[in-house]
Amino acid sequence: MLDWFKDHPAFVSLIAIGSAIFFIVSLLAMPFIVSRIPADYFAHRRRPPSRFAKSNLALRLTVMIARNLLAAVLLLAGLAMLLLPGQGLLTLFAGFLLIDLPGKYRLERWLVSKPWVHRPINWLRAKRGREPLQVMESATK
Repeated sequence: MLDWFKDHPAFVSLIAIGSAIFFIVSLLAMPFIVSRIPADYFAHRRRPPSRFAKSNLALRLTVMIARNLLAAVLLLAGLAMLLLPGQGLLTLFAGFLLIDLPGKYRLERWLVSKPWVHRPINWLRAKRGREPLQVMESATK
């Protein structure tokens, strides 16, 4: 495997540059994304309807397919980056956040209820002038 890397230095360089760009973009985008989450998003037992819920069926399907395709690409790239140079865990996390899976909202709600996740999110929100996230009490159990 190491020989393959030695034989393809341009490809390895391209992956390293892409990884650095993805890392910087994700660091810059995170405060914006976190501040856009509605304060009561995690305060419900079921996921609140998306802004596309009342759109026509064709638009909803297009958005769902595009999100899941992007998520699949990010998940595959993240898995590859666990072995290749890059931000593998960060890319896997981004792919997981985009994909539609049963039970994902419950897992997200549980994760956000943990103090080591909830505090930094609310710190980022406060820096952008947004109110803290409310978390449903049963999510912490």
